[in-house]
Amino acid sequence: MDKSAFELIYDVVKQIPKGNVATYGQIAALAGNRRWSRVVGYALHANPDPEHIPCHRVVNRLGEVSKAFVFGGENRQIALLKSEGVELKGNKVDLEKYRWRRVTMEMMD
Repeated sequence: MDKSAFELIYDVVKQIPKGNVATYGQIAALAGNRRWSRVVGYALHANPDPEHIPCHRVVNRLGEVSKAFVFGGENRQIALLKSEGVELKGNKVDLEKYRWRRVTMEMMD
C-alpha cells in the first residue's frame, strides 16, 4: 500500500534530530515533492502524535517559528526548541548553525 503525503512527511519529520531544524521546503523535497511546502504545514497542523513527530523542529525558509504553532503558539515552539539547545534571536533560528543536514548513503559514496 502506498503511503499518503502526510505519512511521507511525518516519516521525514521524525528523522530531524534534537537540536536541529528543517524548513517546510526541505521536508517537502525529502518527502518526494518540492512543491508540498503548504502540504507540510497542513500535515504538521494535523499532527496525530506530537510526542513522536517533532513538528516544533520545522521552521519557515527564513528560520522563523510558526505564529500559529498548533500545540501552544509560537512561544511554545520557541520553548521546545530552546529546551533542545537551539538558540533563537526573537522568533528566528540561525539556519546556518541549526539546519538539519541529512546524510544519505549517496552522499557517503
